[in-house]
Amino acid sequence: MPVEPPPDCALCPRLVAFREANRVAYPSFHNAPVRAFGPADARLLVVGLAPGLKGANQTGRPFTGDYAGDLLYQTFKKFGFAEGTYGRHARDGLRLVDCRVTNAVRCVPPENKPIGAEAKNCRPFLAQEIATMKGLEVILCLGGLSHGAVLTTLGARKSAYPFKHGALHQIDGLVVADSYHCSRYNTNTGRLTEAMFENVFRQIRGVLAALPQDT
Repeated sequence: MPVEPPPDCALCPRLVAFREANRVAYPSFHNAPVRAFGPADARLLVVGLAPGLKGANQTGRPFTGDYAGDLLYQTFKKFGFAEGTYGRHARDGLRLVDCRVTNAVRCVPPENKPIGAEAKNCRPFLAQEIATMKGLEVILCLGGLSHGAVLTTLGARKSAYPFKHGALHQIDGLVVADSYHCSRYNTNTGRLTEAMFENVFRQIRGVLAALPQDT
């Protein structure tokens, strides 16, 4: 199984200080590194940037409790990557199917903006995630910063694989797919529409359908 950061991970002083402040301000929140969600034998790994303060940092499950999760899990269900009811909390009974979701940085950062050193400190956890997912075929990067984190983790040059919504990159036997992040800001401004987001998952379904599946 992939290695997860401990609840009191001390690798990033700024994130530790923010975590402690949030434990005072929001004592009922998770306020700890957020573990990946979904089966480790999945063929699809979805990678966001970091937990949202009142989303995953509150609920303890990636993309759970905020608008980004509403759109993501709705799309998972539409394309057969999730079963059950998404209830905006970690005990809603939702189950992911052939899909796993995580973040490049596991702790909530101030203003939802991790710095480079924090992404670097958390990189071994993403590397372990990828290395231990033996059936992994596709990585979906939500946003340019996630794309950069994934490429660095894979040892690929960003200049060779530029981020572009809807792009599919072949890297070391994996398909790395790109999408604008499913944030409320992106959907409110029209940068990302539901149709655009669904087209990315339609592409991923096409990729997985074309690949031989272990029996």
